Amino acid sequence: MTEKTTAAAPAARPTSGAPVGLLVLLTCTNALNMIDRNLLSSFANFLKPELHLTDTQYGLLTGLVFLVFYAVAGLFMGMLADLSHRPRLIAGAIALWSLLTAASGAARGFVSLAIPRALIGIGESALTPSAMSLLADRVSRARMGLASAIYYMGVPIGTGAGLLIAGYLGPALGWRNCFYVIGLAGMILSVAFLFVREPRPKRAAHLSKGPGVGVQLRLLGDALKRSPALVATMAGGTALHIAVGAAQFDQLWFVAERGFEKGEIARLAGYITVVAGVAGNLFGGFIGDWWHRHMKTGRPMVLALLMLVLVPLAFVYRLAPVGSPIFYIGMGIGVFQLAAFYGPTFSTVQSLAPDSARATVTAFYILCLNVIGLGIGNTGAGWAIDHFRAAGVDQPYTASVLVFIGISALAIPAFFLAGRWSKRDVERNDAAAA
Repeated sequence: MTEKTTAAAPAARPTSGAPVGLLVLLTCTNALNMIDRNLLSSFANFLKPELHLTDTQYGLLTGLVFLVFYAVAGLFMGMLADLSHRPRLIAGAIALWSLLTAASGAARGFVSLAIPRALIGIGESALTPSAMSLLADRVSRARMGLASAIYYMGVPIGTGAGLLIAGYLGPALGWRNCFYVIGLAGMILSVAFLFVREPRPKRAAHLSKGPGVGVQLRLLGDALKRSPALVATMAGGTALHIAVGAAQFDQLWFVAERGFEKGEIARLAGYITVVAGVAGNLFGGFIGDWWHRHMKTGRPMVLALLMLVLVPLAFVYRLAPVGSPIFYIGMGIGVFQLAAFYGPTFSTVQSLAPDSARATVTAFYILCLNVIGLGIGNTGAGWAIDHFRAAGVDQPYTASVLVFIGISALAIPAFFLAGRWSKRDVERNDAAAA
């Protein structure tokens, strides 16, 4: 068998729903992943003054310092997931990032915090490509949107839990002890994946000895060239994440420009994040799958229409007075929009990726979301805040986030085109595989 034939051979499409146990375990792991990833933003008002960080340094720590390692390593982790035992890969990744989370609690300044945060990105980068590939092996294409949405419930649950930990335990235990405890919890969870079965049969010997990375890169390139819908989906997600990156400064914005007490707002934001996020996940999963079954366009069209409604409301929220109904509703808008994004977009990517390179394509998408989207949002917002402040702008956090919300609206036409093209591209890919 030639390398080309081996790489292109499609796996049998799954026809059953996801095993509940696997989906629950992956969702809980994703929640822990998000607690770890958002610890700096959750504890921003605790650690930023203690470590004497500027907004630019804080933006780098929550942005490029973490994201470059996370995204670049993620591409290789995606290839590794396509070529190896995925549950064991996840177990090792959890243990690595948890150990480094605990090490972050001993930081004394920018550099000593930047080093473990960068390396945490390497560990966390293995989770989602492996998890989405595992689910795609066990879930029918018609149900993949809901399965993806349930897995991504870990994002609002984990993000909200991190804020609640900061709000309740931060004042009592201190941010350093919270980092130590969360690291220990991850080490314990990693053991569970040693007992998870790999549903994919072992690869033949000639595959393990061949140029596996080269094959996966070629499959990635072919997938992008064959499918304009895949490229448009990735472009839309990347643009959306520019505003998500800028929102890493929200806890600082609430305290500095809206007058909240740091523990109070962490608790309030935590509850709103969990409620609005889970609602968004369920909305995106159910509506995306319904749209896929009954409409002529694909799931990304749901995201285009949703953003047309919610982006204007996001501008109004940032300018609304504290205590008004729109302010508290607005706190959930961005969370709801982001959570609704996961099911439709990741199920679309899975359906457009070749079966033998789903994790690789997912990892490349995550690279784009993080290095380009969050990287521009996190780091750019930190730079903009410092410059707005130096220029005498009265509310530099507000001014910065409004700029980046406007940039993220570029996702609307990208998702619109992806919705128009996605079903056509899936049919072409299925015909080519057959």
